[in-house]
Amino acid sequence: MSRGRIVDSQIHIWAADRPDRPWPAAGWDGKARHVHREVPLGAEEVLAAMDDAGVARAILVPPSWEGYYNDVVLAAARACPGRFAAMGRFAPETPVEALRTWREEPGLLGVRLIVPPGAALAAVDHSFWSTAAELDVPLMLHPVGQNALVAAIAERHPGLRLALDHMGTGLVGEGLDEFAQEDEVLALAARPNICVKLSAMPCHSRRPGRPWADMTPRLRRLVDAFGPQRCFWGSDLSRLPCAYKDLVDHFTQDLTWLSGEDLRLVMGEAILRWLRWD
Repeated sequence: MSRGRIVDSQIHIWAADRPDRPWPAAGWDGKARHVHREVPLGAEEVLAAMDDAGVARAILVPPSWEGYYNDVVLAAARACPGRFAAMGRFAPETPVEALRTWREEPGLLGVRLIVPPGAALAAVDHSFWSTAAELDVPLMLHPVGQNALVAAIAERHPGLRLALDHMGTGLVGEGLDEFAQEDEVLALAARPNICVKLSAMPCHSRRPGRPWADMTPRLRRLVDAFGPQRCFWGSDLSRLPCAYKDLVDHFTQDLTWLSGEDLRLVMGEAILRWLRWD
């Protein structure tokens, strides 16, 4: 059986910081901005990388260092609707009612949220979660370790589609173990409306280069817990410390325990179904 259509669950593209479109002074955590690379990554470069690696489609996500601009990802999705779709950022000051027309924008399939520990998920307006559930707007969420609150939200809104970013990792930094809450993340699999993105995997490995053996057991535990229908391969291309094709080949060739229909689901078919991206 073939590996099917390969769909990347997260790629950032962005524009330069300029006076008419300024970036915020600080990053999402209130600290200095952490930009993946100095030269902005654009849609044309991403398409070339996808073609070289055999990736059919990608979900474009505005990066946090830009603030809450969605214009760049939406322009790419409109220009290449068969290759790109977008998960837009939702600014805290945006009225929740904006969700009612959110997906009327061509190429915009849902929302991506980053909620740092200092701004707990509990502080997000309750009506946001209920409205997203009512309208069936899927959410990609980087909860930065707030797993108990994610579980509570998923339980309260069983129809709300949630996908955890980057294998559910927590805080990243010197001396920190971003997998310290791995058991809590695996426990979230009990909620059928929670999925997980297997994105940015090489970025979290302590072993440089393929086959990233320290990550293999973690990947397998996630796939076993959530099932392949709720696991979405992804790269986070702009900070990838390896060749894009190496990451594709690692999943499709090295992970011998992942094959057949399970491989097809993880590599793209599952996220296409989850997003209902026809």
